[in-house]
Amino acid sequence: MTLAGALGCAQGQWLHYPDPRTPGTKDGKPNLTAPAPRANGNPDLSGVWEIDATPLSELKAALPPDFFELQIDLPGASKYIVNLLWDFKPEDDPSRPETKALVRQRQQSSSKDLPPARCLPGSVPYSLLILPFKIVQTPRQIVMLFEHYDPARQIYTDGRPLPQDPDPLWMGYSAGRWRGDTLVVESAGFNDKSWLDASGHPRSESARMIERFHRRDFGHLEVEVTINDPKYYTRAFTVKLPFHLIPNSDVLEAVCAENEKDRVHLAN
Repeated sequence: MTLAGALGCAQGQWLHYPDPRTPGTKDGKPNLTAPAPRANGNPDLSGVWEIDATPLSELKAALPPDFFELQIDLPGASKYIVNLLWDFKPEDDPSRPETKALVRQRQQSSSKDLPPARCLPGSVPYSLLILPFKIVQTPRQIVMLFEHYDPARQIYTDGRPLPQDPDPLWMGYSAGRWRGDTLVVESAGFNDKSWLDASGHPRSESARMIERFHRRDFGHLEVEVTINDPKYYTRAFTVKLPFHLIPNSDVLEAVCAENEKDRVHLAN
């Protein structure tokens, strides 16, 4: 399995421009344990977020000895981009037998068909696990901007239901509702072209996803992701993902055009 293309982009924000809304400690540093900000009565999820890195010792204990000789950019990564089902015991893995066979096939081919390796979107949850992303929260809509070459993701919080017969999209369709201080987002209408992780766990057009976003304090965001995809998995499964804020920062655009194949078919 390779993560080339998945983790090869350098983190590049608009660094150190002070945001007056960022609480500070006595020594002037951002106070990441201050209370979570609020907007219109709800927690404000806005900010630049990044998945917590997994200790290198935990990665090395579970991966083949020669893995790190090929994955020089893996230190600092999350185990969940390597394998979204990392925390599951083999007997608890919900993957169907044909799903496990597909994952093995993708790994044996060094994940050469990984969509981001071909300049295609990673979608969710994949793109939440690679590089920083920005949440912009408004009263009726939340937008996610990725430092990965994904389209912006829109989460509508205006009460609308999910479409009944959607055209499949890379980012799907998402509708969120507040349950106390937790934003519950239901998503569906995905295409079947994305992988859930770099290991190659698949996602079908029948997949539905529920995410629960809880900003624990100013600097920490907990996201619980439940995926229900009966084509590939025997039951719905849940993964809890920890994120931290990158304060006083921003995301930069990402462009990947190497997979452009239309020009040769155009008449001169």
